[in-house]
Amino acid sequence: MEHRPLDEIRSEATVIDFKGQAPESPRALRRARLERFASVLEQHEGPIRLFSRIEYMSENERRMLRVDHSPFEIAYRDPVLRAQGLASDRLKDGIEFFSLSPREAHDFLCDCHYTGSVTSDMMAARARSLASRMSFGELCAKIGSGLRHWFGRA
Repeated sequence: MEHRPLDEIRSEATVIDFKGQAPESPRALRRARLERFASVLEQHEGPIRLFSRIEYMSENERRMLRVDHSPFEIAYRDPVLRAQGLASDRLKDGIEFFSLSPREAHDFLCDCHYTGSVTSDMMAARARSLASRMSFGELCAKIGSGLRHWFGRA
């Protein structure tokens, strides 16, 4: 491997500078990625196609599944998400990169959860909803903090 200065390779590659520090936890990383995903979806001007009947597919079929104009294809076009490690626009790679549970992926990406046409704003709102969900550990910490605050006053 040849090492070259960043200024030298800027003309040959897309170089993305990350400002600030990396998120401090896997949950914060998931939030940051989902927020970026929502922003990318909002900027998309074109059709969005969802996956169909993914709950009936085998693991191997889901692993290889991709759809033109899917939210994951739109995300994969973004150089920042690719630089952060989004490997492809396939269902499995998107689920892993955005740390989605099988249930979250199905609810977010399967056409059985939508009526009518799907818009960029609608998908962005759903991505932000996923980003804002608290984990069980975060919820417990918040409750514990509230209890300590409450009983600390007495």
